[in-house]
Amino acid sequence: MASRQTSGNSQPAWLLPFVLTVVGVICVLPLLRLATVGAVSAVRGGAWALFAEPGTWHALINSLSTATIGMMLSVAIGGIYALALTLTDMRGKGLISFCLMLPTMIPPQVTALSWVSMSGPSSPLLKALGLAPPLGSPQPLYSIGGIALLLGMQHAPLVFLTLRAGLMALPRDAVDAARMSGASPGQVLRDIVLPLSTPGLIAGAAIAFVSGIGNFGIAAILGLPASILTLPTLIYSRFASFGTGTFGDIAMLSGLIAVIAMAGLVVQERALKGRDYRIIALSGQVAAFPLGRLRRPIEAALWFGLIGMLFAPLLALVAASLVPAYGVVLSLKTVTFAAYGEILLRQAVTRTAFANSLFLATVSALGLLVVTVLAAYTLERMGGRWRTLLAAAIEIPYALPGIVVAVAYILLLAAPLPVVGIRLYGTIWIIVIAYFSSFFAVSLKPVASALRQLDPSLEEAARLSGAGFARRMRDIVLPLLAPAAGASVILVFLIACNELTVSALLWSAGTQTLGVAIFNLDDSGSYNLASALSVLVVGMVVVLMLLLECLAARLPRGVLPWRN
Repeated sequence: MASRQTSGNSQPAWLLPFVLTVVGVICVLPLLRLATVGAVSAVRGGAWALFAEPGTWHALINSLSTATIGMMLSVAIGGIYALALTLTDMRGKGLISFCLMLPTMIPPQVTALSWVSMSGPSSPLLKALGLAPPLGSPQPLYSIGGIALLLGMQHAPLVFLTLRAGLMALPRDAVDAARMSGASPGQVLRDIVLPLSTPGLIAGAAIAFVSGIGNFGIAAILGLPASILTLPTLIYSRFASFGTGTFGDIAMLSGLIAVIAMAGLVVQERALKGRDYRIIALSGQVAAFPLGRLRRPIEAALWFGLIGMLFAPLLALVAASLVPAYGVVLSLKTVTFAAYGEILLRQAVTRTAFANSLFLATVSALGLLVVTVLAAYTLERMGGRWRTLLAAAIEIPYALPGIVVAVAYILLLAAPLPVVGIRLYGTIWIIVIAYFSSFFAVSLKPVASALRQLDPSLEEAARLSGAGFARRMRDIVLPLLAPAAGASVILVFLIACNELTVSALLWSAGTQTLGVAIFNLDDSGSYNLASALSVLVVGMVVVLMLLLECLAARLPRGVLPWRN
């Protein structure tokens, strides 16, 4: 029997209430609970006690310092690669873009471990090359500068993506006109390209800053051994040493992170307010500068940068996984695959972590796909203010740091659910729901992009022929959305498999994820096991990215971030 339709459109009557209920429960309600608990604790005097502690201010200053310095590094690195890969005639752009995106796809704790493996007196790789510092030398990365350096490289691809999007909209005819008028490449870059690319640069800087404020993996791996706390690691420490007033403290600290993140985005909006960046000229081609004799040196410089930022640390990570203990010199006599055997065959904890991460990633990817198809369909047919509000409600949890989302769900689900009396806290299902909230926007993007490209007349013709909503979805919409749906599943699976920040606070015995397992192995001193597990995770990431690359020809433009 056909579903009853709403008046004025082709949606069934149940669709909009269903989408609003799902978004309200998984996106809006946890954040309202967080805000309520934080406000109540502050009114009762908790804010005074929390901010009277020097540790809170130290963590705040450390967070702002590392995020700001990391943002500047991200802008420098991402800006250089965006300009080179978008506006020049250099070769191998696709491969360089693919490699440049790996730091964002690789879990931050793996990035931190790889750099620790490449530096310091105990580095197996440096020892094998005879380049290791003398024994007893400090590990330089266990510092504010080390955290900021890795944040800068981890988030440089975010600046690259946002700046490249603006650069690709630059009209080639404007650049050609300036060149024909006698302007040098430097003058064109300074007077035309950079001013018009300011929105992308500011947006990228804001995203890098917000990501740095909420980054847990790098701050934990590099900061905790040196007793350097940031706001996310301070929340983790408070939660680990649970006591009176813990819920109120972590709610206020999470609220502080959220306020800083939102302030960064507000600064971005104010920086762009009142400026007109509209491009009048039209062109079907991206502006380009021929490099001439400089092409090979510039290509070599960009590849050398990737080797230093990505390949050398990963090689050091592999070396650390092939020695019997951290600090042993890598040689033919010391090479062993025992760590991989321990991880895959004998460590029950890591096998559980693999099973949990695969389960969480699969359920999140497939479950979100069902919801996002219906949400994208609803958004496409909504208009005006309500569409904006619904889209914002979906985007906010993804824009907020993961630690904030995790705390919000702890506060919401710490007590048993009313009426049914079921307790989700301490089970794997609280992580599933938190993943739904965090990755909703990721799953929605490719599906919504593909749905916007569908001709609505196909579905309208089927509706006029008497086909109900389920029949139209099955025979018309879903087959055409299949490639984008596949991309959505793989993207969410890829991110969920490697997630740490959300699960770091929500896991309990038996619900460890791969990110938590890597962090715990490193924290317990099993560095070779943590390195081996990290190598396996990186391999899985690369395989999934290559699978997405194979689907690229059938996907809507903009779904795969590393493709032009």
